[in-house]
Amino acid sequence: MTLAQELHDGIAQDLVALGFSIDQAIAQCQDLDLKNSLRQIRFTTTALIEKVRAEMHQLRGAQPLQSMNTSMDTMHETLRIVQELLRNIKQHSGASQVQIQIQDDGSGGAGLKEGSYGLRGIQERVEKLNGEISIDSNSQGTKIGVTIPLDR
Repeated sequence: MTLAQELHDGIAQDLVALGFSIDQAIAQCQDLDLKNSLRQIRFTTTALIEKVRAEMHQLRGAQPLQSMNTSMDTMHETLRIVQELLRNIKQHSGASQVQIQIQDDGSGGAGLKEGSYGLRGIQERVEKLNGEISIDSNSQGTKIGVTIPLDR
């Protein structure tokens, strides 16, 4: 595993998870002083995420991504929506499998290519769960489908 992969799969993911946990703590906190301290910690965590991403891209020879601060809330809420949907499926549906499909209208180009640590990591996780993944990416956007069997 390269250093860029280690950063992506380790520190970067841990910082993102930490950020989500801090967001949850802020939402539940009643103490104004503590809430302000948590917001400062969240700001610092977001800055660290950006620094780690910049280092990853430098190590891979790519240009750093533009700041994603404005979309962090959207990503966080989307993650929570999917998490709750999966929890409901597991608890209430009696389903034997779950299918997840994500589609965007971007420029395409996604695929399991050299240096694509995120998608490669997703593929490895899907395989570990005895699932299947499909990736369709063209100039109209990308569609990724995942099917995972559920334990009953």
